[in-house]
Amino acid sequence: MKNEKITERTEDFAKWYTDVVKAARLADYSSVKGCVILEPNGYAIWENIQKIMDGMFKECGHTNVYLPVFIPEELLKKEGELVAGFAPEVAWITHGGTSLLEERLAFRPTSESLFCDYYKNAVRSYRDLPKLYNQWCNVVRWEKETRPFLRSREFLWQEGHTIHETADEAIEETYRMLGVYKKFIEEYLAIPVITGRKTDKEKFAGAEFTTTVEALMQNGICLQSATSHYFGQKFAKAYDVKFLDRNNNWSYVYQTSWGSTTRMIGALIMVHGDDHGLVLPPKIAPKQVSIVPIRPQDELLEKCEEIRKLLSENGITSYIDKSDKSAGFKFAESEVNGIPVRIEIGPRDLSEGKLTIVRRDTREKKVINIDDVLDKTKYLLDDIQKCLYDNAKKLMDKRTYRCSTFDEMKEVMDNNPGFVYAPWCGDEECEVKIKEIRGTKSRCITDNEVHDSDKCVACGKKAKHEVVWGLQY
Repeated sequence: MKNEKITERTEDFAKWYTDVVKAARLADYSSVKGCVILEPNGYAIWENIQKIMDGMFKECGHTNVYLPVFIPEELLKKEGELVAGFAPEVAWITHGGTSLLEERLAFRPTSESLFCDYYKNAVRSYRDLPKLYNQWCNVVRWEKETRPFLRSREFLWQEGHTIHETADEAIEETYRMLGVYKKFIEEYLAIPVITGRKTDKEKFAGAEFTTTVEALMQNGICLQSATSHYFGQKFAKAYDVKFLDRNNNWSYVYQTSWGSTTRMIGALIMVHGDDHGLVLPPKIAPKQVSIVPIRPQDELLEKCEEIRKLLSENGITSYIDKSDKSAGFKFAESEVNGIPVRIEIGPRDLSEGKLTIVRRDTREKKVINIDDVLDKTKYLLDDIQKCLYDNAKKLMDKRTYRCSTFDEMKEVMDNNPGFVYAPWCGDEECEVKIKEIRGTKSRCITDNEVHDSDKCVACGKKAKHEVVWGLQY
């Protein structure tokens, strides 16, 4: 039975998305305009994302720190490109209590300036390098249009900030962290992605270059899911972050930053969700199995607890729904919340040594022997994880195109958008022209070589790069 609270995707994808967020109790709107409340179900997913990614960062040698949420105006202004890039989104504090502040304080939109201010006092010699730090925190950006998880004025993220002795080390770090993001998103979120370098127009303010992880939603709209930036010595020179090198000369450090946010939860919804609600990959699901006793009695509840304990001992998270609700309501609630596997068991099942096991992705039900519950659950969790990725990859492949003319690109974007591979001459004017097609933007420059015969999709001149283009959230 379809959840009547959820609009069908084909009817209104944006409304469907919001309906799933609310029905699955992931987030709710707050009285603060542009800000949302992360409800327990949504925050639990973020906790799992945080736990897994934090482990991956630490495997790479990073340690966690925490810097202030406030940035003095003069400090923020030291790197001109950064402040220019973020100026429209910065929220300012002008008063402390009833007193006017001598200097405005910005709520951090990003923390490069604070890290640089810290690094200039923390580094003296090449022996102090590299510094490999990460911060889990909130940031504030005064977005005009907001949507839960995708864009909000305050959101949670992680931001890595590293400094290095040489450019080669910093560039290697930039691409290493891009690879970490790709691995996490594909292996844990079951979302296929493409990676590449941003054009100069789309790179992070102040970066020498930006690399990106791009995912495609069911409706063909792209979502930037993580970025990794190489700053070279731009920030180091602006903030005077230098060290005594191996020749006993003062040198400026080479710097990177990289980040991902709660918008990954938005990607989970839009890549895997269906008209019945949320669909969670088992590797990221806070609760992997729901156990639903039908007409619960003491003996039945004891068996449910026995199953829960068996699953827990084997690393599978589960819960018993003991709520005073009908069985049908419990089934629907488990389904809308995206629980990967549901176990249903009633008094007759117990007497026959049977139970029903249901997979969330296909909603297929099977009656199995109770003694087989562990093996069957393990198999389903692995298979669901794989199938979710495979299905998302098929959809991405289906909505990936190659266009050689402006008209071909327009036809795709107007009727069935997705990732479009097309040659580009490298001129920003052509990038702006392509944006006339429903706001189409460059997603990333690929590593593929262009041939002499390749012509820019916008102007027809000789192409310098192959670029992936798309509509974006």
